Amino acid sequence: MIRVGIAGASGYTGSELIRLLLNHPEAAISVLTSEKNAGAPISSVFPSLLGLIDLPCESLKKSDLENRCDLIFSALPHREGMDVVGDLIKAGKRAIDLSADFRLKDFQTYEKWYGAAHTQKDLLGRAVYGLPEIHRDLIRNAQLVANPGCYPTGAILGLAPLLKSDWISTSGIVVDSKSGTSGAGRNAGLPLLFPECNEGVKAYNIAVHRHTPEMEQEMAGIAGKEVMITFSPHLIPVNRGILSTIYCDLREGKDLDSVLTLYSNFYAGEPFVRVLEKGSLANTRYVLGSNFCDIGIALEARSNTLVVTTAIDNLVKGASGAAIQNMNVMFGFPEGTGLKGAGLFP
Repeated sequence: MIRVGIAGASGYTGSELIRLLLNHPEAAISVLTSEKNAGAPISSVFPSLLGLIDLPCESLKKSDLENRCDLIFSALPHREGMDVVGDLIKAGKRAIDLSADFRLKDFQTYEKWYGAAHTQKDLLGRAVYGLPEIHRDLIRNAQLVANPGCYPTGAILGLAPLLKSDWISTSGIVVDSKSGTSGAGRNAGLPLLFPECNEGVKAYNIAVHRHTPEMEQEMAGIAGKEVMITFSPHLIPVNRGILSTIYCDLREGKDLDSVLTLYSNFYAGEPFVRVLEKGSLANTRYVLGSNFCDIGIALEARSNTLVVTTAIDNLVKGASGAAIQNMNVMFGFPEGTGLKGAGLFP
């Protein structure tokens, strides 16, 4: 049994970490931090947890995390947890960071896209990008894991077999993604008020979304060469889920059947990637509340454009579920421990 702490437990990802860890037989929650809820039981912050866990929220004290935890999940916002995580790593603790602070290997890229100085540059080379389907062997021995972003998770898993096999052009890739409102976090803002977002779908941050360099970095690592994408994120009026529709130019001589075989072989044995049958496309309805990524593929034969669809729950496979999957890999637990539940339906 390992002791885990959650820094920033009062957000959506913190709530999901708690929900999933309560069903994990090898992990016990020992510390929950929340500055604005310090002293209050976590069940008063999330009434869904009433009777299941009543640990009090505490102010963040690095010494408490060091002394009372074997692993720390940092669910603090970008930039706010950077030094906290850095100090924990220097104290010899293991950490999984759910922010973007350690995902990008180049600090100048981080500073350009996130508009802030990176204060832990020496850790960027040591952080492992936490996508087990791609980096499992590195995650196993990592001290610091950078949990992937939600949009990049669906996009990278959707393209990895094609990039690895050099079956598509690495330029001209379009990633068109639609996310539920929980992806913006738990802080209320005008665009997320019910009258503002209900019954409407809008594109936002096209060409400037911060997940773009993260996707290109990881895709380039898989392909072994530079990859350039056009990323088009959209907000849709649902609580959870990300559907990504990816367009790419398929190499001559390949057909849909061969692509489906490629994906089936690439993801054979992966516990949380489901390659759908020919004629089926991904739907967020069937992954909500689960750690699955569903992949469905179609081919526009006239233009030889391959269309890859992926669906994930942005709070589970796109955040907290992936973090627990990484924890399982790091500590040698069966990878599906605490995560092998079906999605919610209807």
